[in-house]
Amino acid sequence: MSARLTTHVLDIAAGRPAAGIPVTLLRDGAVMGETLTDADGRAVVLEALEAGVYELQFEVGEHFASGAEPPFLDVVPVRFGVSDAESHHHVPLLVAPWAYSTYRGS
Repeated sequence: MSARLTTHVLDIAAGRPAAGIPVTLLRDGAVMGETLTDADGRAVVLEALEAGVYELQFEVGEHFASGAEPPFLDVVPVRFGVSDAESHHHVPLLVAPWAYSTYRGS
């Protein structure tokens, strides 16, 4: 049995979840899944993981767009490895208009 991959996007500048963020999952350059974060900034990205290297792409540009100037961050890529496909993997993204951070969540 394999475990799923989830994410949670938090807009730390606004102090709230980032709803409606498009999230794409890639493996070896191929799209494995696409989703949007819900009202709480959460999303199930993939129901069944396999061991390997993955990349999540968070499209935050529109979320931070303000007027005529393009946002500093557009697509935030997060590459990570899965060695234990039986374990739930949670990859949160803490993001602001000019910076971001991520970690292995639970």
